[in-house]
Amino acid sequence: MTQPFSVKSVTWREWLGLAAGLLALGSTFLPWITLTATKPDIEDILAQLPQSDVVRDAWHSSFFAWCPPLPLLLAGLAVVFFGRIRNLRVSGLPHLWLVVAAASLLLMALGWLTLDWEFDADQRGIFEAAGVAIGPGFGRFFGLFAALVSGVVAFLDVRAMRAESRQSRKSRSKSS
Repeated sequence: MTQPFSVKSVTWREWLGLAAGLLALGSTFLPWITLTATKPDIEDILAQLPQSDVVRDAWHSSFFAWCPPLPLLLAGLAVVFFGRIRNLRVSGLPHLWLVVAAASLLLMALGWLTLDWEFDADQRGIFEAAGVAIGPGFGRFFGLFAALVSGVVAFLDVRAMRAESRQSRKSRSKSS
């Protein structure tokens, strides 16, 4: 039986899932890649360059930057709007959420490992010779945090759904 959507019926886990998705989306507008230098003269040169040459947000980075936050947002929206539909919960909505969070975490980890690939081999060679380091920006940390929160809360939601299923089976067997 489908209940009409009510803000009060949404669980804290589902609200946290949506918040994690929104945080992940918001993080895409923050710096995901930054160039830094250890030499003061190179640091001055970097400071004179346009900001977009020194700092990149997720939208101006690779697939592994802009893609992972989008499924997190979609999962958060899905669990808030469809989490009250018992058939969807029993059919695996919490499990789907957990898989999406895990996949997003995996894609973010791959993005972290391939951070240098944002630049071609010639650029990386010039950066290395000049003492310029390619590093993660704080937006990448926020995105990773959002994916971790979403994954943990999805795991808790799967456990809660299992407990609900066990309890409903017990109550049905007692009433028979």
